[in-house]
Amino acid sequence: MAGRLGLSASEATLVAAAISELARNIVVYAGRGEIRLRLVSERNRQGITVVARDRGPGITDASRAARAGYPAAGGLGLGLPGVRHIMDEFDISSEPGRGTTITVTKWKRQ
Repeated sequence: MAGRLGLSASEATLVAAAISELARNIVVYAGRGEIRLRLVSERNRQGITVVARDRGPGITDASRAARAGYPAAGGLGLGLPGVRHIMDEFDISSEPGRGTTITVTKWKRQ
């Protein structure tokens, strides 16, 4: 998809890194879930949106979990903040006991 969109090799690598981290979180914290990719267009720009969704235990404080230094399960607290940093848009929605949905977008540089 990144190639079809015309993302640079470095932009495609960032998207791949974000997908890898989101998938790792699903496996570690929820056990199972899904990741969907789609090409998007908005106001004369194009990009790739990644939606990672699970029905796991959810995150008590989702906005805090997306900031650096919020460790979970013994980690360094850099996973979601790293994804937030390397992607252009980041949104997290989580409800304890119901699951988490994270939506990120990387826009093609003009």
